Amino acid sequence: MSKLDTYLERYGEHHRHPVNKTIHWVAVPLIMFSLLGLIWMIPFPPVSTFLNWASFVIAFSIYYYWTLSKPMAVAMLLVVGAMSYFIVRIELTAEQPALIFAIIFVAAWIFQFVGHKIEGKKPSFLEDLKFLLIGPLWLLHFVFKKLGLSYE
Repeated sequence: MSKLDTYLERYGEHHRHPVNKTIHWVAVPLIMFSLLGLIWMIPFPPVSTFLNWASFVIAFSIYYYWTLSKPMAVAMLLVVGAMSYFIVRIELTAEQPALIFAIIFVAAWIFQFVGHKIEGKKPSFLEDLKFLLIGPLWLLHFVFKKLGLSYE
């Protein structure tokens, strides 16, 4: 069993209840999006709209994903690219983009904890912080399976 499969299996042990799973399909992408948005808002020397603190977080995350699964890393790069587009749209059009991202972030986490209350198990990241990065891959691996794609 690959390292990624081990992580996905361990993550899945905390996410068996159908309601918790459904909540995660909504909350995990929203947390990822809003967290990137919040990091994007941290002041950075004006070089480019796309070069900021979130760029470094994205680079680190994609590198980590690359070490686990090249196809998943490429897919996550596409997901993050789409999220980045919408983050920039919000940044350019909203009066208080950081507030929007903060509200999304807090609301999504509340739903996550409701899901885990229903599940009856603590969130897996409380055991190991790397599961904060595994959550998006856990969702993505279902997409790969549904499409008949290998992520190894």
